[in-house]
Amino acid sequence: MGKSVPQRLGPLDIRKSVVGLAMGAGAIYLLYKAIRAGIKCQPPLCTTSPICIARLAIERERLGRDSGELRRLLNSLESKQDEYTRSMILHSVTRCVYLLEAEASACNADDIVLVASMLDDKENSVKIQALNTLKAFSGIRKFRLQIQEHSIKVLELMSTVWDSELHIASLRLLNNIPLPDFAHPQLRRVMPALMEILQSDYILAQVPQHHGPRSVYLTALDQHLEGGEKIYLLGSGSDSSAFSCFTISFIQVQVIRLLSSLAQKNDLLYDILNCQVHSNFLNLFQATQPGSLLFEVLVFAERLSEGRNTPHYHAVKWHYNEQSLHEALFGDESRLADRLLALVIHPEEEVQIQACKVIVSLQCPRDMGLRPSLCQASHSYFNNRE
Repeated sequence: MGKSVPQRLGPLDIRKSVVGLAMGAGAIYLLYKAIRAGIKCQPPLCTTSPICIARLAIERERLGRDSGELRRLLNSLESKQDEYTRSMILHSVTRCVYLLEAEASACNADDIVLVASMLDDKENSVKIQALNTLKAFSGIRKFRLQIQEHSIKVLELMSTVWDSELHIASLRLLNNIPLPDFAHPQLRRVMPALMEILQSDYILAQVPQHHGPRSVYLTALDQHLEGGEKIYLLGSGSDSSAFSCFTISFIQVQVIRLLSSLAQKNDLLYDILNCQVHSNFLNLFQATQPGSLLFEVLVFAERLSEGRNTPHYHAVKWHYNEQSLHEALFGDESRLADRLLALVIHPEEEVQIQACKVIVSLQCPRDMGLRPSLCQASHSYFNNRE
């Protein structure tokens, strides 16, 4: 009986050895295929992948010659392609512009015209990728003036197509270029839409629960932003609600940055201040908002306060709607003072400092030496609310 057990275990040991050998051989074969695919990763087979584009950039630095990949992609964009192919080509062009800077600088005005023509595509996904590509090209100085010429079209898209991804791409482009004076009439027309985007939570219903390889959020959010900020994507499933909130905050920050820039234009200040806002607009100043959003909202409020206190603006007697932004921030019934005083003790230092700047701008305008009564009147703005 004692000798029968080892005899039965013998075949089992052989089976285990065979299975282990087969698994090891399979692993070696897969590793071989991966290494072989990496070695053979040459254009035009897989140059659209980030790894291959990065390899092209390194090769160019080492050999001092162009890869030709960006030119190949732009040429392929001219031929008739389906919607998905056009979108993916533009996606790859965007990555090449960022990674192959010398090749991107060698592009010409016709290339910008070609990319901008995709803004008229019937598919939103293509429009979004075209906006991302123009944003990438806008980082090259010689293309900025030409890209400015398409700002009216971008503003039109943003105000007529109610799509969160398109709003992200449009706002990032507009915030990366100085808007020309000829775009001001269009800006006045889209001002209500900008204010609505700022206050709307429509994005929650549009963020996909599962982000497949075709998701354009990657190109919309994965690039380096101003100040070295890096945006990281959240996954799907349990993280989808967090991703939704993140997307809302991101769009709000982009809108506020654009409005802050426009608030410094004398001929647009009244249009901004007279924009209709929701009754809960001051919720944007709540301490529970993300610090980055609070900071941008406070910068916006400071610029509006300074702008309306200039002699140039005071020379005209303006009339505002009852539900205007001016009344929400600076009207007799405004509760802005309460929100600002609460933010003075905010955990983030930059929010504290900016809240104090807004308080100072409300109490003592820059030209208070010319009109000291304004400073005294502004003091009551806070005293009546203590």
